[in-house]
Formats: sequence, structure tokens, C-alpha cells
Amino acid sequence: MSNEQLILAIDQGTTSSRVVLVNSNGQFVDLAQEEITQIFPQSGWVNQDARHIWEVTLRVVRQVLDRLDGGIERIAAIGITNQRETTVLWNRTTGEPVAPAIVWQSRQTAEIIQDIERRGRAERYQAVTGLVPDAYFSASKIAWLLDRDVGLRARAEAGDICFGTIDSWLIWKLTNGRTHVTDVSNASRTMLYDIRKGEWSEELLADLHIPKAMLPEVCANSGEIAVSDPSVLGRPIPITGSAGDQQSALFGQACFRPGEAKNTYGTGSFLLMQTGTEAMTSNSRLLTTIAWEVDGETEYALEGSIFVTGSAVQWLRDGLGIIRQASEVEALALSVEDTGGVAFVPALSGLGAPHWDADARGTIVGISRGTTSAHIARATLEAIAMQSRDVLKAMESDAQIELAELRVDGGAAQNDLLMQMQADLLGVPVVRPRNIETTVLGAAYLAGLGARVWAGREDVRESWEVDRRFEPTIAESEREARIVLWQDAVDRAKSR
Repeated sequence: MSNEQLILAIDQGTTSSRVVLVNSNGQFVDLAQEEITQIFPQSGWVNQDARHIWEVTLRVVRQVLDRLDGGIERIAAIGITNQRETTVLWNRTTGEPVAPAIVWQSRQTAEIIQDIERRGRAERYQAVTGLVPDAYFSASKIAWLLDRDVGLRARAEAGDICFGTIDSWLIWKLTNGRTHVTDVSNASRTMLYDIRKGEWSEELLADLHIPKAMLPEVCANSGEIAVSDPSVLGRPIPITGSAGDQQSALFGQACFRPGEAKNTYGTGSFLLMQTGTEAMTSNSRLLTTIAWEVDGETEYALEGSIFVTGSAVQWLRDGLGIIRQASEVEALALSVEDTGGVAFVPALSGLGAPHWDADARGTIVGISRGTTSAHIARATLEAIAMQSRDVLKAMESDAQIELAELRVDGGAAQNDLLMQMQADLLGVPVVRPRNIETTVLGAAYLAGLGARVWAGREDVRESWEVDRRFEPTIAESEREARIVLWQDAVDRAKSR
């Protein structure tokens, strides 16, 4: 029986809660996962039950602890990563939620954002928070809940109501209501946090009539955050790491130097570039966000979201029926040497960064009599890589930092053809780690640093292992020709 100390890393995502035990080499020892239910009260609304989130999370925590040789004594610390922006309000006395949790995807608070824009306040919000105002972020969700219930607002002003993102909610429950905190990465996604001053913005709280008494204390991402209550897990365990999912993935990819970047390929894609100790203002409407605070130093990142990447492959399967399952796309695309002049802009729900055209529509150009399903499949993969290139070039321009390589994770990072296309179109290496579950790994790293399982970031970097490095293989002339074809197709897809 081993007595090796382990990190218990909780990854509370939009569709599931997962718990992983991680050893001092950054390897997974055990894991458990269970789905989370989403609620759709009406079109565009996405809610969850915070009680359900906690019950499922606690259940998977107990599953891995029950299976652990040597028991709970082997857990050195807990790390948490979470779906960002999802908003929970609960009673400070009873610990019970007072409203459904509004999920980050929900558009039910869009009118509040429209009002901010109508009042000419959008630029001020971006200047303070680094965020382009959107219903995505927590601020409008809090305001919407308070605006709809006069009694709830009065209780919030009296200090009886707590607000938290999912990290706050889990820490509250793990500590049996003793600790109401959030970390700086999650705070920076609320649209209420001054990312340069490192404090809640009194100005923006007043603008949205949100009582400061509701808000959690803001702490660093690594260190002494809280201690679990013995009644919850059986003994007190220090919680020493916490970060929002995308920042956690950036840390899990060991992107510790300015200019290091990661791309998470999922249904959509999230790109983050570490920019060091300076918060870079974006001219491309990218988001400026706090990456993390570790060892007393705050570091920042630029973030760009792409709405449709993996879901474009799902459309090939469900909409066109040219593949039976998503995993077949690589073999189909490899059956032709190139796209045959076809370019596909998957603006199936508008175009995100850096184009920002919500009314753009999906467009396929260059179709001829010789076009086959294989050409369209290959063009779909190329579109995923092209969209990522567009965001990364905007980041390079904003940060005045040249990208040296791109680190990749998420499900589609397993697609070798896509990764080679990405390297070819960027003109820099694409690096896939041995463990692509970098979100939960980042939470483990942060907690391990906080608990001194790792002495410093260099130890973390050494435990990050490369699976494969994709080097660019095409000539500059071919790269430019493909980019010109893509940009022409994007112009055709735009609404203006």
C-alpha cells in the first residue's frame, strides 16, 4: 500500500462534475465523473440547480476517496476548477440557493447588456474589467435576479444573500458555510472586478445596483484558500488551488512565460495567451483577463473565443450526414490531398473574435463539379485551424508578442491532421501534451504549489510531458494562398 501524498482535483464543468486524484509526477491515479443536468426554461435560457451541482460533486469526491488505498490521510490538498461566470445566489444563514443558477451560456440577461450599451457605458466596463460587456458574464445575471425580486434585493443589501461563481459555491459547501471566497481568475470574469487595481469596482457595482455585501472575498489562485470541514469529507483538508477552467488549462499547459499560448478545441475553442504582469488592452475586441495570482504576483492573459469548431464536425454528421461519427472526419479528409479550392466558414451562430459579426452566416465557397464530401470534410478541419489563426494573429498584434508555439488540448487535439494543418497555417510548432486533460491538471498544479507538493513552477514544467510536436511543413507561398482564399470566404460570410 502506497503512502504517497495526492492532490484531489475537482473539475466542475457545464455538463459534468469530475474528480481526479493526481500524484506528484502529475499523473492521474484515479477519477470519477457524473453528468450534470441543465434546465432550459425558455428559448435562450440555460439554468442549473446549484444543489444538484453540489450533490453530484460530493458524490464523485466520495467515490474516489472510498477507493483510495490508505484512505483520506493521503490527500495533501484540494484543487478546484470550474465552469466560469455561472451565477449562484444563496442564503447566508441556511446555505440554500434562493434562485436557479444562471449558466454562462444563458442569454436571459441580454436586455441589461443592451441598456449598458444604450447608456454609453460599454467602453468604461471594458476599461475597468477587460471584458466586452455581454450576458455571458456574471454581473448582468446578478442584476437580473435582484431586479426581478424586490425582497431579494433588500435581503442582499442587508447582507443575507451570498453571490458566488461555482468555485465560491463549492468552497462554501466544502467548508460548511465558513468561507465565502473566490479566486482572482474567476473574479475577473464577473464584469465587476477591477483587474488592474485588484478589487471589486465600486463604480460598476453602483451602476448595476449590486450590493457589495453579496460578494466573496477575493484570494490568490494558489496558497491557503480554505480548509474543508471535517463533517463534509471526514477530516479537514486544505483547499490550496482554484481557477476558472480556461485559466486552469493555461496553467496546466505550463504557459508561464509571456507569449506562451494554448488552444482548447471543444464544441467551440478557447484561446488564451499569457501576457505577463501587464494587462494588455485589446484593439481586436479580445478579452483581457487575469490568468492567475501565484506567489504574490498577478499575471494576465488575452482570451479569444471561437463559437463553432467541433460543432462544425457535428454538423457534418447530423446536418449533412456525410460521416456517421465525429471521429470519422480525419480519415475522410485524408482521402484527398487538399480542399480542392473549397473554403468553409462555419459561422453557424455568427462569427466571434476577431470579426464579431453575430449576423454572419455559414458559407461554403469554391464548390465545383469535382467537389466531394471529402473536400468539404477537409475544408471543415482547415476552417477550425484558420479561425484559431485569426485569433492568434490578433493576440500577437495586441500584445506585441510573437507566438513561438501553440500548446493544444481538448478532444479535437487528438486529430493529427487538424494539428498538422494548425502548424502549417500558423507557421509555428503545435505541441500536444501527453495528458490533454489540462483543465483539471491545472487545478492540481495550483493546489500542489499551494501545499508545497511542488516547490515551484519549474517543477510543474518538468512534469508537463510532450506527446507530439507538429512542425510546419508547407512553403510560405502555399500558406499565403490558403489564407487569401479563407479571408475572401470570411468576407462573403459577413453580414456587412
